[in-house]
Amino acid sequence: MSESRKKRMSMLDDLASAGHKQASPAPAQASGNRALRAARDAVDGHNVWDLDPYSIENQRLKDRLEPGDLDTLRDAIETNGQTVPILVRRHPENSQRYLLVYGLRRLMAIQTSDKVKTVRAIIANVDEDAATRAQISENMARRDLTYIERALFARELIDKGFGNQAHVAEILTVTKSSVSMALGIVDAVGRDLAEAIGPAPGIGRPRWEVLANTISDHDLDRDRLASVAHRAHGDADRAEVLADAAREEESSVAAFEAVMRALPRQAPPPRRPTAPRSQKVALDSGGAATIRRSDKGLRLDIPDGPFADWLESDLRTIIDELHARYKNRAGD
Repeated sequence: MSESRKKRMSMLDDLASAGHKQASPAPAQASGNRALRAARDAVDGHNVWDLDPYSIENQRLKDRLEPGDLDTLRDAIETNGQTVPILVRRHPENSQRYLLVYGLRRLMAIQTSDKVKTVRAIIANVDEDAATRAQISENMARRDLTYIERALFARELIDKGFGNQAHVAEILTVTKSSVSMALGIVDAVGRDLAEAIGPAPGIGRPRWEVLANTISDHDLDRDRLASVAHRAHGDADRAEVLADAAREEESSVAAFEAVMRALPRQAPPPRRPTAPRSQKVALDSGGAATIRRSDKGLRLDIPDGPFADWLESDLRTIIDELHARYKNRAGD
C-alpha cells in the first residue's frame, strides 16, 4: 500500500471517529460514522475521482476568516500535483453537483489555476450532520486556526442549531466555560468587526477579551472600528508593494493593533494599599534583620554592627547585583 493511500485511509479513520463518545452513539451519528467508513472503503477500491472544481459548492459552516496563501498552494499543486484528495458529498437536489466536506483551500487553489482542470476528490455518502462532524474533526486537527476563528466557529455551530454550549464544548474538546467566554467575546466584538480585522495570528484570548470589554463598557461604534481595521489593511498592503517584499507582520495583526489604538484611553485601576507586613531573618552573627513591606515600598532593618557597616559600604554593588539577578529571572 502506498504512503499516500495510507495517509488518506488514516484521515478517513479520524473522520469516522469524529464526535465519538464513550456512550453509545445516537442513531444519526452512527449512520454518519458508517457512511464515513464506507468512504474509506472507497479509498481501498481506488475510488478517488477527478471532478470539475466548479461542480463543487461550499455550504459549510464558516471556520476560517481568510483562505491563506493560495498562490503558494496553487503553484505547489501545479508543480507536484494534488497529493491529498478533498472530501465531498453528493448534492441532495442535483446529482451532477457536490457539496464540500473539507479541503476548501485545495479547491480554491485549483479553481484559480489555469493549468489544473480537475480536482481529485473522495465522494462520501454522508448526510449533513455527519459532514459537519467531519468538518469539526478536520477543524480540531488543524493548528493554524487562530483564537478568533475558533471562537467564531463555536458561535456558528450554536447559531446553526448543532447543539448547546455544553454539546459544542464536548465536540470541540474544550471546557464549557471556554466556549461561554468565546461566545461572549464574539458577541461583544461582532462578526463584522472580527471579519474586518481578520484572523490576527498570535493575538490570543486575553487581548480579544480586552477589546470586547472595552467595546461593551464604552458602547463603542463597531462600524467605526471596522473602518479603522480596513484602513490598516490598506496601509499594510501599500507598505508591502512599496517595500517589494513579503510583509514582516500579518496585515490582520496590524489591523487589530490599529483598532486597539483607536480605543479610548483608560486610566489604570487605583492601586490597592498594601497591608503592612513584616518578617524577621535570623543572622549567623546574632540578632535578626527585619523586612517590612507596605504600600510605600520595602524596608530592611539591620542591627547596628560590623555587618551593617559592610552592607552600607558596599550597598551600591549589592543593589546592582540583586537587580541584575531580578532581570535575569524576569526574562526566563
